[in-house]
Amino acid sequence: MAAVLGAVVVLGSGCEDPAPKGGAAAAGSGVTSSPTASAPAMPSLVGQKFTDAEVTVKALVTKPVEARSAYGNVPLAADHATWAVCFQTPAAGAPVEKASTVELSLVAPGQACPDKAGAVLAPSKTPAPPKPKSSPPTDGGSTGGDGGVGGAYYKSCADAKAAGAAPMRRGQPGYREALDRDKDGIACDK
Repeated sequence: MAAVLGAVVVLGSGCEDPAPKGGAAAAGSGVTSSPTASAPAMPSLVGQKFTDAEVTVKALVTKPVEARSAYGNVPLAADHATWAVCFQTPAAGAPVEKASTVELSLVAPGQACPDKAGAVLAPSKTPAPPKPKSSPPTDGGSTGGDGGVGGAYYKSCADAKAAGAAPMRRGQPGYREALDRDKDGIACDK
């Protein structure tokens, strides 16, 4: 029985936490240090260009660096060498083994990092081109109620010509298909 108990103690001795959080081996435990404690710490790569970050990582690990777009709806460009690092795994300061996988989330030059990896890049605030009006304005005048770009309305080509707006191309204020008889994209051209 004593022999079995001694074998269990010897086999179980490697299951303990080899070092307290301070990093030094526990006094009298007979355990020196764990491989993780001797592993180098992951440097902070956030803000660096991908090529610079990749060189740093390759000096620490044997696996290729995994690059991805920081935005879920923006594809990673084939040539992302100048893209900036927004997020990294493992985090800065974490121990990194030679066989570790390092993932870097990147953004294109001049683009801001999202709040979190995989976020959706909001569409630009540039307004879409105005749609031509297809019904007369409610105020009875020659312009739409909003008076802005695309708000011009002409009941007939004679009205458009009298206002000096004819001919009008598709997408321009006042253009509408009803005034484009030959459907060539130019209203009141004849």
